[in-house]
Amino acid sequence: MSSERLRRPAVPRSLRLGETTVTYLPDGAVQLSPLGWLRGSTEADWRRYADHLDADGYLTGSIGGLLVERDGRALLIDAGVGPVTAPAVPGARVGALTGGGLPASLAAAGRTPADIEAVAFTHLHIDHLGWAAHVPAGAGRPFLADAPYLFAGPEWRERAHAGDEGPGDAVLAALEPFVRTVTDGEEIFPGVRVRLGAGHTSGHTTYEIDGGDRRLLAFGDVLHSPVQVGHPEWYADADADREAATRSRREVIGRLSEPGVVGFGGHFADVVFGRVAPGQDGPVWQPVDA
Repeated sequence: MSSERLRRPAVPRSLRLGETTVTYLPDGAVQLSPLGWLRGSTEADWRRYADHLDADGYLTGSIGGLLVERDGRALLIDAGVGPVTAPAVPGARVGALTGGGLPASLAAAGRTPADIEAVAFTHLHIDHLGWAAHVPAGAGRPFLADAPYLFAGPEWRERAHAGDEGPGDAVLAALEPFVRTVTDGEEIFPGVRVRLGAGHTSGHTTYEIDGGDRRLLAFGDVLHSPVQVGHPEWYADADADREAATRSRREVIGRLSEPGVVGFGGHFADVVFGRVAPGQDGPVWQPVDA
C-alpha cells in the first residue's frame, strides 16, 4: 500500500456489498502517540514502522462515520467527534484533534439528517458521539436527533464507566432521550447485525453487514491502527479490559482473514476499508478500495 495513505486522514470512500453500499464519511482526525497509545510497542518497533508516522511522529487516526444504504434506506454507524479543535500537548498520548466535517460529508453523499433512520454506535467515546450530542446554533436539538440512537445494552448500562474518553454528564443527558438499547445478534437494519465484544469498553459493538458474496465488519475501536493486525498484543491505552480487548482483536483479525470478509477501521488513516492477508512476517492489513 502507499505509505502516504498510512499518514493522512481518510477521504470519502465507498464499497458495494451486494445490494448494500457503505460509505466512509470523514469528520476529522486525531494524532495518536505511538508509544503513549499503543502499549507494549517500543521505540525499535516504531523505527520499523516509521512509514505509519506523520511528520510529527504520530499515528494518524481518522474520525468519522459509516453510512450504510440499501433500498433507499440509510443507517449511520458512529457520529464523529463534532465541531471541535484541540492542539497537541507535548508528552500527551493524543496530539492535535480536529472535527466538524461530517455534515458536509453527509451532504456530499446526497443525504440529510432526516434520511438517517437510526444511528448505531460502536461505543460511548467522545470521538464516536460528536454529532449525536451537538446542537447547532438555533436548532434546539442535536444534529442527528431525527433518528433513534442505538447502543448495546451493556454499553448504555455501564455508561458511567466509559473512562477518560467517555462523555460527561451533559453529553449523556443530550443523548438519553433518543437512546434505544440493542442486543447481541439483533438485526438493526437489513443485513446489519449487532456483535458484542467487550474489552475496549463494557459493551463495545462490532456491526456485521451481510452483502451476500461479501460481508463487512465495522469493528470500531477493537483496532486503532493497521499495524495492530500484526501485533494484537499491543493494547490501546484506553482499553478498559486489556485482556478482553486483546481477545477481541485476535477474534476480529481471524474473521478478517476469512474469504469474502472485509473490515472497516474508522481510525485507520486513509485505509479504512481492508482485509487481513498473509505477510512476510505475519498478517497485514491490505486496503480494499472497490
